Amino acid sequence: MARHPVAEADEKSPFGALTPEEFYARHGVTHSSSMYQNPRGLNIFNQSWTPVGRDPVGILCVIHGFTGESNWLILLTSVFFAEHGGFAVCALDHQGHGFSDGLPAHVPDINPVVDDCLAVFDAFRARFPASLPCFLYAESLGGAIAILIHLRSKLGGEGPARRWDGAILNGAMCAVSDKFKPPWPLENLLWLAARLLPTWQVVPTRGTIPGVSFKVEWKRKLAIASPRRPMGRPRAATALELLRVCRELQRRFEEVTLPLLISHGSEDRVCDPAGVEELYRRASSQDKTLRMHSGMWHQLIGEPEENVELVFGEMLDWLRTRVEGASSVEASANH
Repeated sequence: MARHPVAEADEKSPFGALTPEEFYARHGVTHSSSMYQNPRGLNIFNQSWTPVGRDPVGILCVIHGFTGESNWLILLTSVFFAEHGGFAVCALDHQGHGFSDGLPAHVPDINPVVDDCLAVFDAFRARFPASLPCFLYAESLGGAIAILIHLRSKLGGEGPARRWDGAILNGAMCAVSDKFKPPWPLENLLWLAARLLPTWQVVPTRGTIPGVSFKVEWKRKLAIASPRRPMGRPRAATALELLRVCRELQRRFEEVTLPLLISHGSEDRVCDPAGVEELYRRASSQDKTLRMHSGMWHQLIGEPEENVELVFGEMLDWLRTRVEGASSVEASANH
């Protein structure tokens, strides 16, 4: 079974005792990074990982969650898919996250974030043959963004620059758990706080995101150890927007048509499992799989190693099967 690189990390660094250069060499991937200046004048950090010595079998575009970044734990998952799956992988930091510009952890409107993802992903995909199958991998808030990307792409047509062959949704934010939301009546007063003081870090939640997301203690410490992870309370306008995005998605589940692997922990206290169960029931996708992992928390990478190997092994198998299917279709078309 393919081993996830998080097994080599420690509570201070995703690379463990290695330098980044030693880590990438050990896992047989090349790494590059750059900045993209978006139309709003913000510099958006992005990076990529490709397997050494072989052509990629497909493209995987990675979307992190709220308060996350592409350069910490999600980096390890990106390397996992590049090394063991043979994918060319890219990821970016959303505005206000990681190395990107913007007020920390402030997303008052999700649409510019979707714009940034599409710009970075389109530029990355243009580097490879148009025939390569393309997939999305998304965690938490990234899952909501992935669905919005799919819905936006459908509006723009299904040409090569907009075709998606499937998406893996890991702990996707289709509904915020009542176990994490601010207590009543504060949730109902968010609109007022967002209007008067949109950037005010006033919204109380029932626990910190790392505290209720990572089951294994040293992995929780690793998540917090990132010097770029915001640890304050959510800002008023951001919290209001996250709840609005969930409501928008819930109205549009039937419009989802792309192949889906939905992986979720049954004990997720951040993103309500009922949200993805509803997505699975109502999505129009002909190819959809729901894996509700009993007893697991929000961050599946934060589970004990045997759970991590199970969950990410399933994801890898799912991608391989669909790459093989896409290759068979292309071969048939050429004969």
